[in-house]
Amino acid sequence: MQSLSLAADEPLDADKFFPWIQGLVQKDGPDILRCKGILSFKDDPERFVFQGVHMMLDGDHQRPWRQDEKRQSRIIFIGRNLPQEKIREGFASCAA
Repeated sequence: MQSLSLAADEPLDADKFFPWIQGLVQKDGPDILRCKGILSFKDDPERFVFQGVHMMLDGDHQRPWRQDEKRQSRIIFIGRNLPQEKIREGFASCAA
């Protein structure tokens, strides 16, 4: 078992993130036991929270970002034989 935690201070592009995460879990889903995150999308005043188990993903807006809150995207993967570099590069490519 292993885990991989990533964070990004710059906003994400939703049009890049969703195809990336869906493609990742389609290909590597059997080894991804769990994934979840709190995301900051460009031009979106609300936090987007998602979670996944193997190849199933679900997510929705949670609440507006508070003024005193750092707008940072955080994501974690738990599984076995995780393609860590592939995940790191894919997440970084979702920057807006």
